[in-house]
Amino acid sequence: MSEQDGPDDDWATGAEAGFIDPVAMEDDPTELFAGDTGTLDVEVRRVLVRLLQRRFLQAEKNQAQWRTLLENQQIIESRLHDLFVRLVVDHERGIAYKQQVRSAELDVPILLKDDPYNRAETLLLVHLRTVFQRERGTGETSARVDVEELEQTVLTYFDPDDNNLARGQREIRNAVQRLVTEGLLAEESAGRYRITPLVEVVLSTEKLAELSRWLRERNEVAP
Repeated sequence: MSEQDGPDDDWATGAEAGFIDPVAMEDDPTELFAGDTGTLDVEVRRVLVRLLQRRFLQAEKNQAQWRTLLENQQIIESRLHDLFVRLVVDHERGIAYKQQVRSAELDVPILLKDDPYNRAETLLLVHLRTVFQRERGTGETSARVDVEELEQTVLTYFDPDDNNLARGQREIRNAVQRLVTEGLLAEESAGRYRITPLVEVVLSTEKLAELSRWLRERNEVAP
C-alpha cells in the first residue's frame, strides 16, 4: 500500500459518500415553507385559497385552476367542510363557489360574512338578469349591454327630485365595477359588457320575480 492509498484517504472518501449535509427545513422539497405540515400540493392549495378569497371560480377565466379543482374536488371539499363551508360546483355553467353552512341543530361558527348589494347594485342585477333571461329565451348564447343603457335604466328608479345627476351616474358606475370585479360582467370594450352566467347564480328566477314585483309596486305608488 502506498502512502497515497492510506487509511485516512479511505475514511475521507467514505465520509463524502456516506454522510450528507443536512437540508435546511425551508429547502426540504416536501415542504413549501419552514414548519409546513400541510399535505396538499401547491396548486391544490392555491385553488383552495382562491375559493376562500373570491366569490367565484370560473372555468372560462381560470382553466388550469378549474382542472385542478375537478381533479382534487373531494379533498378540497373536505378542507372546506372542516371550516363549515360547502363547495358548489356547477359543471354546466363552469362555475364553482362556496356557501356558509348553517344549521339549527348545530352551533356553527360563521366564517363567511354576507356582503349585501347596495341599491344601485341590486337594480343593476335585476336588469342584467332580465336581459340575460330574455336573450337566452330567444336562443342567443350571450347577452351584452352598454354602460349608457345601464345608467338610463337604473336612474329611472332613483329619486326624481334628486338633481345631482353626476352623483347618480357615479354610484351606478361604481356598481358596474363591482359586478365586473365579481365576474358577473365582462368588459369586452370601453363601456360594452357581456353578462356572464354568474348572474343566474346570484339572482335565481324566484328572487328575480320577487324583486321585479317589488320594483313595479314601488313605481306604481311613486308620486
